Amino acid sequence: MELNVTINGKRHKLDVDADKRLIDILRENLNLTGCKEGCGEGECGACTVIINDKPVNSCLTLAATIEGAVIETIEGLAQNGSLSMLQRAFVEETAIQCGYCTPGMIMSSEALLRKNPNPSEADIKNALAGNICRCSGYTQIIRAIKRAAKEREAAK
Repeated sequence: MELNVTINGKRHKLDVDADKRLIDILRENLNLTGCKEGCGEGECGACTVIINDKPVNSCLTLAATIEGAVIETIEGLAQNGSLSMLQRAFVEETAIQCGYCTPGMIMSSEALLRKNPNPSEADIKNALAGNICRCSGYTQIIRAIKRAAKEREAAK
């Protein structure tokens, strides 16, 4: 099928099988390897991207369902070679351990902060419910999201 999508602000016209998964399109067709496949079942969140302003597991998303979609990956958050506030907060709060879950955690967090710029800890935990980190214990991740929310507010 011919697939027309916008990824990280750039329009793409791709010829792919209708049942090809988005994670495979990103990694194999576009060399966007930031999102990771952890489970392939939508349980771990390592492959989370933002599609039309919503966090979505790219391992469960078929090409046939994303025609015309606006998709954002971890690579699209950095601007002009600089990490976004959220990405920087993850680094500075040591919310990155092995790093495998980090792209998905950041994309779920980004979607949350766009919808709710001042989330409570409960809001953050709810937004991250579909993401699993086996290293950090989540404390640093929650702290990073809170920090990014404060920094974004101060930058307004």
